[in-house]
Amino acid sequence: MAAVQGGMGDADIKTDIKTEPSADGFGNNNANDGRVLSASPGSSSSTGSNKQTAAVTPEDQQTLLAVLQFLKKNKLSESVEILRREAGLPENSLDPKANESAGAGSGGAAGIVDLEGGDASSLLSRVTGSSSAGAQAPTKAAVAEDQPDVSVVLSAYSQQGDPTLYKVYYRDLKKFIETVLDCHRAELSQVFYPLFVHMYLELVYNNHESEAKAFFEKFSGDQECYYEEDLRILSGLTKKEHMRGNETLLDFRTSKFVLRISRDSYQLLKRHLQERQNNQIWNIIQEHLYIDIFDGMPRSKSQIDAMSGSLAGEAKREANKTKVYYGLLKEPEIELPLDDEDEEAENEEGKPKKKKPKKDSVGSKSKKQDPNAPSQNRIPLPELKDSDKLDKIMYMKEATKRIRLGPDNLPSVCFYTFLNAYQGLTAVDLTDDSSLIAGGFADSTVRVWSVTPKKLRKVKSAADLNLIDKESDDVLERIMDEKTASESKIMYGHSGPVYGISFSPDRNYLLSSSEDGTVRLWSLLTFTCLVAYKGHNYPVWDTQFSPYGYYFVSGGHDRVARLWATDHYQPLRIFSGHLADITCTRFHPNSNYVATGSSDRTIRLWDVLSGNCVRIFTGHKGPIHSLAFSPNGKFLASGATDGRVLLWDIGHGLMVGELKGHTDTIYSLRFSRDGEILASGSMDNTVRLWDAMKAFDDLETDDFTAATGHIHLQDNSQELLLGTYTTKSTPVIHLHFTRRNLLLAAGAFNP
Repeated sequence: MAAVQGGMGDADIKTDIKTEPSADGFGNNNANDGRVLSASPGSSSSTGSNKQTAAVTPEDQQTLLAVLQFLKKNKLSESVEILRREAGLPENSLDPKANESAGAGSGGAAGIVDLEGGDASSLLSRVTGSSSAGAQAPTKAAVAEDQPDVSVVLSAYSQQGDPTLYKVYYRDLKKFIETVLDCHRAELSQVFYPLFVHMYLELVYNNHESEAKAFFEKFSGDQECYYEEDLRILSGLTKKEHMRGNETLLDFRTSKFVLRISRDSYQLLKRHLQERQNNQIWNIIQEHLYIDIFDGMPRSKSQIDAMSGSLAGEAKREANKTKVYYGLLKEPEIELPLDDEDEEAENEEGKPKKKKPKKDSVGSKSKKQDPNAPSQNRIPLPELKDSDKLDKIMYMKEATKRIRLGPDNLPSVCFYTFLNAYQGLTAVDLTDDSSLIAGGFADSTVRVWSVTPKKLRKVKSAADLNLIDKESDDVLERIMDEKTASESKIMYGHSGPVYGISFSPDRNYLLSSSEDGTVRLWSLLTFTCLVAYKGHNYPVWDTQFSPYGYYFVSGGHDRVARLWATDHYQPLRIFSGHLADITCTRFHPNSNYVATGSSDRTIRLWDVLSGNCVRIFTGHKGPIHSLAFSPNGKFLASGATDGRVLLWDIGHGLMVGELKGHTDTIYSLRFSRDGEILASGSMDNTVRLWDAMKAFDDLETDDFTAATGHIHLQDNSQELLLGTYTTKSTPVIHLHFTRRNLLLAAGAFNP
């Protein structure tokens, strides 16, 4: 019955359990298939006939009645009628009185089933979508009641086969897939890894340790190289006790591994399993795999490899169909005053000469409302203060002097090296105006430096502030205490290494996240901690302020990202869905979405308003450590331990580029202010510059309209690589483009 909840066969079929008339035994909706729900391959004849034989054993009838009862309970009346007619059962078969004799006669047979450790109830909870883990296994007395007990009948599907035959089953399937046509082989080979893992775990779970070890040693070498780390962890799980408390493993067992397979390849696999009556593999596919079937040509090995590698397979196509408002919000109308240079020009020529910011091809924030942008009030954003408006004016003035970057005009790079950082530099951030730099350290301190000649000063004491004339024009200058002026400040408060750090857009606050499970908000006027936000129970790996301030996001070892507001001590939203640690977080430029990268090798995009996951991107072969949105909000770049930078189109939910060149983990990604250049910084001690404009311009829009949504990625990394800058021995952990497009980089010297 897990099949009723399964995946989609056609693009136009919804996966809503209440509207599906039929489903096949693989857990996939398949409207074009003539069969109705079948419990195992053996229940359909190998010739594919739909007709049920007249001779029905009591056990089979009990199974059919249980399935009919379940369908009726979920108001799937059409499915009930189809199944009843196919099975040749009378119309009153679901009448309790008519079933009394059948229930009494078959109850004994059903009651013989050995229910160990509540397997039946746990299976039923999976079938019905119930979250209750505490259901008790049915007693034999309950089995003999008039109505067939669904959990007892379905428990038969969870019974384990002969452990010595697991190798035979797997080898037989492997031999079949290796002999099919080349066009199908690559797609069907996807089933090897999830089948291998689940068969191994079943052997371990049922205490067949020697068989599990032999199975692992024989077939682990056949798996794809990007599952090497997972297999290393798996090899340490040799006893049932090892499986308890392993959250990642539990998630793998309970979440369905998603495979995207063409209809022709899928029919080949299905026919083979039915002819061989290979129940063991059938049951694993039915219970633990979600086969997302598409019509069209099978995918090539390179297309499959580009999207593979995550802990739970690929994303379902339905997961990336939600509309995303990736456009930018309309900028507030602020008059740009004439500066001194403009006034001089006006006096000389006698005509007003007002500078206007240059229009950027990718990164410009339009004055007109973007059709793809969310409404201005979709989420409440803080109102602009006078100081914010002044900062906007400064930003616009800087923009007029911005260098236009391109393949023939690369940015200069200024590298900030942290020397003698024996405390262990773990995180770096720069303010938007590039005036301050902050570092988080393994000794639990947060340090802030001034990058400009202007020194850091604290606000005067309350007694001294009372003496100040609050009406004076330079009141903001007078409140600062010159005695405290210094080039750097150290802030204490965390009780563990600081892994994430982020300045607020107005430069008044600094966020830090730590191994101690807290996120702290620091004032940059007093250099003291204002709030410690406690919600995570484990280390918090990253935190980031919204582009508009007020909101911030955090993610950590508890596999959950949280959205906070600075004036709330509890999170506003909890984004749950990743199967492993959330290692990096990033706000979309319009602040309506949050991207999270994880050790489960997926990237998820979350809607701040609803809290829903609206995009799942798979393709990385290692934990993701860096994310960057393009200035126009349309694209996302991601970097991971696999040394690859992947480019994603947010609107279509597709991978559109792969940049290869780094040889180690990519810790930082940044687009230039106009979006022409993408910079990547890595642990391989290099900064690389890529032609982002060319990467996105080369996309063919026809690729996006294909029904399967699969595009062929060009291997043009060398064409897109504009420059490589190597440090002596300093891993690059942070990159930042100034408002004039100078590239700043930072890292700790590694002697």
